[in-house]
Amino acid sequence: MDSIFEQDFSDRKTLEKYSSAFTLSDMEIFIFPDLFYPLILADIMSPELWKWREDPWFKDIDKKSFTTKANRIKQYIIQNYVFNLDLSTWGLTSKTAEIARFSDFFDMEMLKQSNALFGYEGDKYYFDIDIRKHFGLDKFDSDIIPYWKTETIEAMGAFRHKDKFTTGAGECVSLSALYASAMFVVGKVPLEKIFLIATPLHSQNFIMEKDGLITNNRRIVTKNMWYNGTSLSERARRAMENEKVTIVSHISGYIHTLYNEATINKEAYDHFAIKLKEFLVTDLTNLIFINFLRFKSKYKTLFQYKYDSAGTKRYILLEKMFEYEHNSKFSVAPEFREMLVKEIEGDDFHLSPIQGKILLNDIEDILSTHPVETLYDLELEFIVAAGIQFSDIIREMFIDLNDFIFTDPKIPDSRKEYQITDRLQITVDDSREKIISLINKHSDKSEQAKLALYAYRQMDKIDWRPFIKAAIERNPVCFTDLEGKTTEEVLNILKTLPDESIYDGKRLALPDEVWNFKRGDGIEKALLLADFLMHNDNTSTVLIEIDHKKVVLTCDGRNYHFISHKALSQHISISRGSYIIK
Repeated sequence: MDSIFEQDFSDRKTLEKYSSAFTLSDMEIFIFPDLFYPLILADIMSPELWKWREDPWFKDIDKKSFTTKANRIKQYIIQNYVFNLDLSTWGLTSKTAEIARFSDFFDMEMLKQSNALFGYEGDKYYFDIDIRKHFGLDKFDSDIIPYWKTETIEAMGAFRHKDKFTTGAGECVSLSALYASAMFVVGKVPLEKIFLIATPLHSQNFIMEKDGLITNNRRIVTKNMWYNGTSLSERARRAMENEKVTIVSHISGYIHTLYNEATINKEAYDHFAIKLKEFLVTDLTNLIFINFLRFKSKYKTLFQYKYDSAGTKRYILLEKMFEYEHNSKFSVAPEFREMLVKEIEGDDFHLSPIQGKILLNDIEDILSTHPVETLYDLELEFIVAAGIQFSDIIREMFIDLNDFIFTDPKIPDSRKEYQITDRLQITVDDSREKIISLINKHSDKSEQAKLALYAYRQMDKIDWRPFIKAAIERNPVCFTDLEGKTTEEVLNILKTLPDESIYDGKRLALPDEVWNFKRGDGIEKALLLADFLMHNDNTSTVLIEIDHKKVVLTCDGRNYHFISHKALSQHISISRGSYIIK
């Protein structure tokens, strides 16, 4: 191998980190937070993402407002990618295996404090949902956990070739990475304004434009949407309300809740913390109170609404108004309420006040006209207006109301030891070619740039050992599906698959990507066969000779031939726990 690409992997931790850049499981990103942003850079480097700029859907996107850009990107992602978190796509591992991988350089007791699959329950929320049952793990031994590998944009798009999929797909970290990279490449939002937020079971982005924007799986949530009380906002709020943030990642670096060292720019992180907290708090207005009642439906049954119609006072249950809202383009919000009331059937109104119900009009008068210093003061006024018989339920309501209008994000403590690292200066005006050149140029002194080349699978610029290690050790789906077959049967199956890679140029797919998407270059097929052979007999030695188009795999005295279009040259020796590249 050309020595310029050789890395010092005498430290097992370093080898595990660089190997993890290819599989990028949730566990691996948690252990090695500096892997998070290289995935964003890999997507930014991808020609697949830059093709979006040519799509008619994004015509004249540069002339649009930030909100319009964000909505266009959201709709494109919704139309072209589904959320996928099944257990079969990337297979299963075990707590025992993962502990064996990482215990030499990571405190497993600390892991249990922050990872839901290793014991972390995320306060009451995860106890309530029964985390293993929620993800379909209850049918397996308690030691079994999913890999949940993060997909590159190429792997996300390749789901179109998989049975039962008609579009691309990805899990939440993949979608988070796709959003971040698309906001930069298509939306031209500077990377300095994009922050990735990882919690034990979720990944979101916070975009610091306007009042802020949160991406949540395939959706976006503005500050107004965060407080609108809909089921979408309820799902978006769940992670921030119930989970502690383990990692915040940024173009300047990362901060991790469990690590004392951080590489993120402290000024950038402090600014992020201020803006996120501003996003997560709002004033209590009539609109916000109505949205709260929509959000916590048990309280809307307390209220009635008085409506004056041609001099006649009529009363209606607030919960009945919310029912009409479901089938109307108008809502219970003050500005649309009169139009909604006109759609309500006359039989649903009462001519006298409804006994045992609080008059919403009185409550809204308090919110509109009385300056209130604290929620406690407001709570007392509500009790006076409603009557002492409602005091207990109003006190309970104000506890939930406080949680609705104010969320204190459990982000990593800023008191860390900040390391100064080489920061990539990438701008929205840079071309794809310039960005790739910049990352290559800085890869000798920037860990982030170097890891980006690994995540991007740029095989002519990297050491192959981490890739081969990932291919053989962490691709269980192919040999699980091929279990019981002979080598000849597997070879015949591989020959029927199209000789095309999901990655362009000198980039390679892993065996499970080849198997899942039923296509692969000759090198990729040879590695899948090597994976199968080593799994069946880990005492074997497999040799793979790559000479441009010719690929020959040798095992137990037999040769297996493949054809490659990657124009690569490499000699690979694989034996139990040993990967030698020449």
